[in-house]
Amino acid sequence: MREDPRTRQQLSELIEQRRSSIRSFLGRARPRRNRLTNMSVVGSSLAAALTVGPAVGGTKFTAGVQTLFSLQDSSMVWRMLCLAAVLFSLTAALATSLANSHEIAAHVSAAEACSAELAGLAAALSIGHLRLDDAVQLYEQYVAKVPFVDETPGR
Repeated sequence: MREDPRTRQQLSELIEQRRSSIRSFLGRARPRRNRLTNMSVVGSSLAAALTVGPAVGGTKFTAGVQTLFSLQDSSMVWRMLCLAAVLFSLTAALATSLANSHEIAAHVSAAEACSAELAGLAAALSIGHLRLDDAVQLYEQYVAKVPFVDETPGR
C-alpha cells in the first residue's frame, strides 16, 4: 500500500466514520440495556417485597392489609399480593429474556471496546507511529468485532 498523506487521511476519515456509527449505536443500545436491567431488578425486588409481608407477618400482616384497604374477605389480600407478585416477576423475567436474547450487554461492551481501539488507532495513525499497512490491518480486526453496528451513523 502506498504511504502517502492522502491515503492516510482517507483511513483517518474512515476510522472517524466508524467511530461515529459506534457512538450512534451506543446512544441507542445503552439506554435500552439500562431500561431492561432496571426493569428486571425492580420487578424481581417488588415481587419479593410483596411476598415477604405475609411470609414474615403471617395472619397479622394480612389482617392489617385487609383493614387498611377495607376488604371484606382476607383471601382478597392473598389474591392481590399473589397477582401483583406474579406480574412483577413476569416483568422481570421478560426484561431479562429480552436483554439476553438480543445480547445487548455483550454488544454494548464490544462496541465500547472497539471504539477505544479505534481511538487509539486514530491517534497512532495521526502522529505517524504506525505504517499504513499495519493500520489498515488493525482497522479491519477492530471493526470485525462489531458486525452488528451499521456503517452509517443514525441507521
